[in-house]
Amino acid sequence: MSGVLLWVNCGTKENAIPLRGLGGRGVRIQKRFRHCSGISFASFSSAVVEPTRSSEERVYEVVLKQAALVKEQRRIVKKRGLNLDTKPIEGDFTNGDLLSSAYDRCGDVCAEYAKTFYLGTQLMTEERRKAIWAIYVWCRRTDELVDGPNASHITPKALDRWEQRLTDVFEGRPYDMYDAALSDTVTKYPVDIQPFKDMIEGMRLDLRKSRYNNFDELYLYCYYVAGTVGLMSVPVMGIAPQSKASTESIYNAALALGIANQLTNILRDVGEDARRGRVYLPQDELAKAGLSDDDIFRGRVTDKWRNFMKGQIKRARMFFDEAEKGVSELSSASRWPVWASLLLYRQILDSIEANDYNNFTKRAYVGKAKKLLSLPVAFGIAFFGPQKLTKMTTR
Repeated sequence: MSGVLLWVNCGTKENAIPLRGLGGRGVRIQKRFRHCSGISFASFSSAVVEPTRSSEERVYEVVLKQAALVKEQRRIVKKRGLNLDTKPIEGDFTNGDLLSSAYDRCGDVCAEYAKTFYLGTQLMTEERRKAIWAIYVWCRRTDELVDGPNASHITPKALDRWEQRLTDVFEGRPYDMYDAALSDTVTKYPVDIQPFKDMIEGMRLDLRKSRYNNFDELYLYCYYVAGTVGLMSVPVMGIAPQSKASTESIYNAALALGIANQLTNILRDVGEDARRGRVYLPQDELAKAGLSDDDIFRGRVTDKWRNFMKGQIKRARMFFDEAEKGVSELSSASRWPVWASLLLYRQILDSIEANDYNNFTKRAYVGKAKKLLSLPVAFGIAFFGPQKLTKMTTR
């Protein structure tokens, strides 16, 4: 089971367990994440050769690299007064009408499969909105490789070809209209190829792995299939000019939201995944709770299961809490879709609790009425901030 989500979302995974820290070298970060598991790295090829490094430590190196790119972009913009929303592209798809059509197609896909998020993007500038659509479509297409109707025919070699195609797109050689939109996007914004490659690595994991021994392994999977999207999206969504937060902390928050969303998907889809022979829950934590895969396949809600799920939900909420710290630092026009996604996904956890932790036969979801109510709340938080909005509504 893989998932796609834009800083925000698009797709689909403990007893109170320590969640170490988002960066082995940053003391402040470690303290903030003392209840969550960790992350950091430059390329995941080192993940196998350096087993003593936590997933958080390896991923955090990627976070630092992405943050450095955005930091440099902001420095150049400030120095030269560049307008990133009007920068032209070069290459074979310079035909304005053709490129506009490519972005429109991406928008159509986003509108069909991520309606709430699509609505939220309408407040963004046109160029940023189009770029987010392009990233969304690439993520969805990648996810469909292993979760779509042709998933049974996908092989590791097919994913290798998809990765080569990605390289071509970044080098200005798109294969189709959707590729053209992404190729244009990566010329306008400091979007690095590494998170895209890492997402493909997550698809490779789905082909060969159906169990995770501990949360460190699961964390890395969540980064691959969901946390990567936050790293892809921040350069496009933009950071508020008045933000005093460090670029690294904003990227950490984007990463935390991806992890939180994916953990939520995992908890929501336990029964569905079990029917496919997959268990996306830490094996050591299941054992500690007196549970096993057989208990999951039987699908019985017991006190042991309820206690186990309470810990899992608590962990996911802690990642959501960490994510909230960075949303308000984004460009004001980009905050609404992110807040909408965050609020809606948090409610899925509430729904699991309301179902008495039966995620075997009952699917937790947010009803249409609650979704509609969440949109104005997200809008208010995006433009006034959670604290100011609370004061305004309690007067």
